[in-house]
Amino acid sequence: MTGILRAVITDWGQMFPLLVENLGLTLYMVIVTLIVGGLLGLVLGVLLYTTRRGNILQNVVVFNILNVVVNIVRPIPFIILIATLGPLTLVVVGTTIGSNAAIFAMIIGATFGIARIVEQNLVTIDPGTIEAARAVGAGPWRIILTLLVPEALGPLILGYTFVFIAIIDMSAIAGVIGGRGLGDFAIQYGYARFNWEITFAVVVVIVVLVQLVQFLGNWLARKALRR
Repeated sequence: MTGILRAVITDWGQMFPLLVENLGLTLYMVIVTLIVGGLLGLVLGVLLYTTRRGNILQNVVVFNILNVVVNIVRPIPFIILIATLGPLTLVVVGTTIGSNAAIFAMIIGATFGIARIVEQNLVTIDPGTIEAARAVGAGPWRIILTLLVPEALGPLILGYTFVFIAIIDMSAIAGVIGGRGLGDFAIQYGYARFNWEITFAVVVVIVVLVQLVQFLGNWLARKALRR
């Protein structure tokens, strides 16, 4: 009984700096993943849309290859994806453990998820708008940069907001390979030690973080839609 009581007594003088440190590590992993995976996913999503049959960069072979690869990678549970990417992570990062190894796996997972979100948002654009741009002599890349992406900007912002939250989930799972962050902190110092106070504190931090990001994403999307 005494051991259990000791386990649930929290020394916040020691734990709070660790909580802040792991929050910083989570934000580092999530932001790097969102920037790199976001750019790669945007490029891949645009290619998926523009290489479709009848579109401005029509290429059935390229579209089918990209579509199959996205369909294969996107549904893989992240914990399995981490293990599967182990050999490639070792070659690229030089190690399979730690935050950087986790970020590499997170970027791969995010890229293919974002690609499908981008493609689905671009599909909603009125084809007549694209035809009008082509009729006045706009080339494919000009259409992509000045019409497609700006036209879908509002929904894309909401999509990236959703992805940001999903990447936070990935960062929590990344603790299994020493990625640290809030998820690892909650398991190591909360769940494993029967300290529900720490686990609850991490949940509160994550909920507040997600609410702030969702608020910012909604605000930016409204601004984009009102242009």
